[in-house]
Amino acid sequence: MFLLRSEVFVVEQNCVYQDIDGKDPMAMHVIGIYCGEIVAYCRIFKSGDYFDTASIGRVVVRKVFRDRKWGFDMMQEAIAGVATYFGETNITISAQLYLKKFYESLGFIAIGETYLEDDIIHIRMLKYA
Repeated sequence: MFLLRSEVFVVEQNCVYQDIDGKDPMAMHVIGIYCGEIVAYCRIFKSGDYFDTASIGRVVVRKVFRDRKWGFDMMQEAIAGVATYFGETNITISAQLYLKKFYESLGFIAIGETYLEDDIIHIRMLKYA
């Protein structure tokens, strides 16, 4: 999972940042495997571990598989995981702005102004039950 995260967030997006942030031990990890390799990933948190509400982050799909819509599938599993494992339905994400419409298609709404996070424009988004 760390290899995939670095492959996309550091190399592909040309963004030097500290991916290993100390929050992985608190997270539940959702991992998509295809032909024995990790091709999709995200982590989920219960309320209070990252944001005031439950949250989903580090959503990533290996570039060669993005045409298969596995990012949408990954997010649906993460949303279901938040409900199943944490008993929560309100979810916060810190979304890269260019993916705003993608997250809106999953029921998230933009809250507030855009902001820079690791030199990439982000927007806070919430999904309410």
